[in-house]
Amino acid sequence: MSTLVTREAPDFTATAVMADNSFDEKFSLSSLRGKYVCMYFYPLDFTFVCPSEIIAFDKKLAEFKERNCEVLGVSVDSHFSHFAWKNTAVDEGGIGNIQYPLVSDLNKQIARDYGVLFNESIALRGLFLIDREGIIRHSVVNDLPLGRNIDEAIRMLDALQFTEEHGEVCPANWAKGQDAMTPTADGVASYLAKHAK
Repeated sequence: MSTLVTREAPDFTATAVMADNSFDEKFSLSSLRGKYVCMYFYPLDFTFVCPSEIIAFDKKLAEFKERNCEVLGVSVDSHFSHFAWKNTAVDEGGIGNIQYPLVSDLNKQIARDYGVLFNESIALRGLFLIDREGIIRHSVVNDLPLGRNIDEAIRMLDALQFTEEHGEVCPANWAKGQDAMTPTADGVASYLAKHAK
């Protein structure tokens, strides 16, 4: 699998179940140009780890939105399956009325284009952070049983926006509000001297 980081995100047009439960049959990634996008793939509707992630993204949705970032979920299920899962209560195995689009990748082409299609059947847990120009700036792919950390996705979004605004680079474990470093030998040395404890 070759990385897509630094490349233009493969565009797609597909049917999505929107926040208001309507079907957008011509939903496209390019329609979100000018915003950041956190797009993630999950294996299947009505499964086990997946709802924990989908609901966790929904609980953090306001934090993404305040950063001008749209969240998209994608799986190889139909939009009818997405709709049914959204309209099933959480205590009955559903995900409830989550407030971001779920995209149907029934022909598996989106997962294939992003390099996360597993055994030509379902998507691995891929996550892609796309900037306002449509360039993929971060990605991570987990195996099927390994759920993602939503706070880490937000941290990476913060780091991307910080570097865009300030031109500095974000060191290991950097979090919003902390010092970054100037990308020069002196800048790195100064940062390390200050933080090496």
